[in-house]
Amino acid sequence: MVEAKNSLHWADGLVILAYFVVVIGVGIISSCRNRGSVGGYFLAGRTMHWILVGASLFASNIGSGHFVGLAGSGAASGIGIAVFELNAIFILVMLGWLFVPVYIAAGVFTMPEYLMKRFGGQRIRIYLVVMALLLYIFTKLSADLYSGALFITQSVDINLYVAVIILLAVSALFTITGGLTAVIWTDSIQVVIMIIGAFILMVMSFIRVGGYDALERKFFEAYPDTTIDNWDNESYPYTKCGLPPANAMHLIRSYNDEALPWPGIMFGLTISAVWCWCSDQVIVQRALAAKNLSHAKAGTILAGYLKFLPLWLIVFPGMAARVLFPNEVACGDPKKCLSVCGSEKGCTNVAYPKLVLEIMPVGLRGVMLAVMMSALISSLTSIFNSSSTLITMDIWTRIRKHASDIELMIVGRLCIVVLVVISVIWIPIVQNFGELFHYIQAITSFLAPPICAVYVLAIFWKRINEAGAFWGLIVGLAVGLSRFIWEYVYTIPPCGEPGDIRPSIIKDIHYLHFGIILFAIVVIVTTVISLLTPPFEDKQLYRLTFWSRYSTEPRKDIDEKVESREDLTMDKTQHLNVGNYSDLPWYKKSCMWICGIEKMVEQPKLTIENMRIMEMKQCSIYEEKWPRRILSINAILLMTVAIFLFGFYA
Repeated sequence: MVEAKNSLHWADGLVILAYFVVVIGVGIISSCRNRGSVGGYFLAGRTMHWILVGASLFASNIGSGHFVGLAGSGAASGIGIAVFELNAIFILVMLGWLFVPVYIAAGVFTMPEYLMKRFGGQRIRIYLVVMALLLYIFTKLSADLYSGALFITQSVDINLYVAVIILLAVSALFTITGGLTAVIWTDSIQVVIMIIGAFILMVMSFIRVGGYDALERKFFEAYPDTTIDNWDNESYPYTKCGLPPANAMHLIRSYNDEALPWPGIMFGLTISAVWCWCSDQVIVQRALAAKNLSHAKAGTILAGYLKFLPLWLIVFPGMAARVLFPNEVACGDPKKCLSVCGSEKGCTNVAYPKLVLEIMPVGLRGVMLAVMMSALISSLTSIFNSSSTLITMDIWTRIRKHASDIELMIVGRLCIVVLVVISVIWIPIVQNFGELFHYIQAITSFLAPPICAVYVLAIFWKRINEAGAFWGLIVGLAVGLSRFIWEYVYTIPPCGEPGDIRPSIIKDIHYLHFGIILFAIVVIVTTVISLLTPPFEDKQLYRLTFWSRYSTEPRKDIDEKVESREDLTMDKTQHLNVGNYSDLPWYKKSCMWICGIEKMVEQPKLTIENMRIMEMKQCSIYEEKWPRRILSINAILLMTVAIFLFGFYA
C-alpha cells in the first residue's frame, strides 16, 4: 500500500475535533427548526434560502467519491473528466427553469409521487422507488464509502470498519434528529470547509510542480520507472502502460476515444445528468425545499457556479499528483500496482490521498481529512434523508393508507437505521470495486436512461399515458440489465495483457453511447404504446405538465381510487392523546424530541379550509418581474461562461 503518515499530529486532531463540534452544533440547532410535521422533516418546511439550497445541491453531489474519483481520472487521462462537472451546469439551469416549476405546481414531496399524479396507478411509482434505492445503494453509497474509507485508512491508523461505522453513525444522527433542515444547514457549513481545504491543496500543488505551465508540460513526461526502464525491452508487455494520453488537455475528444468519446459526452452524459439532477430525489428534494420558485432558481444558479470549481480544486491537483509521484500514481506494471495500492488495474485512485499526506503541513492535513469527512457525511446525509422520504411517502403510505404524520416521521427515522445497516454490510463488496468512477457512470448509463426518458416525456408531452410509460420503463430495464449483466460477466484484462475476449457489442460500444441507444428505445416504445392507447383528458393534467403549470383550473385525479396524501390526513386529528406533555416522564419526552414530534402532542386540528390555503401557498410558482429577469440573465451568463470554458479547452 501507499506509505501513509498513520499518526496524525495533535494539531491535526484538534482541527478534526473542531470540525465535528461546529458541524454537530449546527445540526443540533437546525434540528430544532421545522419539526413536528412531515413537510418540515422531509422538505424543511419549504423555507430554505437560495444560498442554502445552492450549497446543499453542490454538497449533495460532491462526495468523497468525487475527490478520489475525479482526481484519479485526472491523474490517468487529464482534464477530460471535468466534462461531467461542466455538463451539470446546463442541466442545473434546466432543473430550475423547466422541471422544478412543474414539481412545485404539482404539489409533490417525491419524484415517484409526481409520476403517480401524472399517470395514476401505483406500479410506476413503486418501480421508481425500487430503482432509486438500488441506484443509491450500488452507486452513491458504495462510491462514497469506498473512497472515504480509502482516504481515512491511509491517513490514520484505524480499522476500516470502525472508521466507516463512525461516519455512518454521525451522518444518520444528523438526518434522524433534524431531517432535511439539519442536512441542508450542515451541507452549507461543509461546502465552505471543502472549498477552503481543497483550494489550499490546489495552491500548494501548483507551487510544488512549478505552476500551471509546468504542470501541463510535466504531466506528459510523468512516466513510471517500470515503463522508462523497459523502453527497448520488446518482451516487456507493459511498455505503453502508464503513459499519459496525447489529448490529456482536451475536454472534447474523438468519437472513438476509449474513455470519453464526444458523442457520448454531448448526448449520453446529458441523458444520465438529466436523471441525476432533474429526477433524482436526492437532488430535487433540495430545490423543493426552497422558499419559493425564485429561491429554487437562484439555488440552481449558485450550484452551477460552484460546478466550475472541481476542475481546478480536484482534477488539476490529481494531475499534479501524477507529476510528483509517477511511480505510485501512474504505475503501469500490474504486479507493481498490486504492491502499491492493492489493485492490478492501476493506482490513480490514490492520487488525492497521496497528495494530501505528502505535501500538506501539520494542521492543514487535519483540515483536508475534515474535508473528506465533510464530503462523505454530506453525501450520506443526503442519501439517507431522501431514501427515507421515498420509503415513507411512496411505500409506507400505500401499506398504511391512514398512517398519521407522527407514524410517518417515526418510520422515516427507522428507515435511516435500516440503510445504515445495509451500508455496513455492503462494505466488503465496495472494497473489491476496481475502476470506481467508470463503474458508477456505467451503472447509471445502464439503468437511468429509461427513467430520464419517462420524466422528460411526462413533463413535455401530454399525450404520454400510463401504459406507454410503464412498458417503456419495463423494456428499458430489460435492455439495461441485459447489458449490465453481459458487461460484468467478462473481466477486462490489465493493461498490456492479451486475452480480451469480450464480444464487440460490449467492447466497442461505450457505455455512454449505450445510454443514447437505450434512451431512444424507451422513447420509441413509450410513444408507440401511448399513441395506441387512450389519452388522458386535459382536466386530468392541469399543473402536471410544463405547458399547464400556470393553470388554475381544478384538476380531476387520473386514478380516483387512489386517495391523495392530503385527503388521507385532512380528516384526522393531528394531536397525540398522551395527556399533558409537561407531565410526561423524561424518557418519553426524549424519544418524542428525537423523533421530532414533541410539537405535535398538543397541536390543534387543522380545518379543511386551512389545509387548502396552505396547499395553494406551497404550490404557487408566482415570481415577481425583476427577480425573474435577474435570475434569467444570470442563467444566460452562467451558461455562456461554461461554453467559453468548453471552447477554451476543446
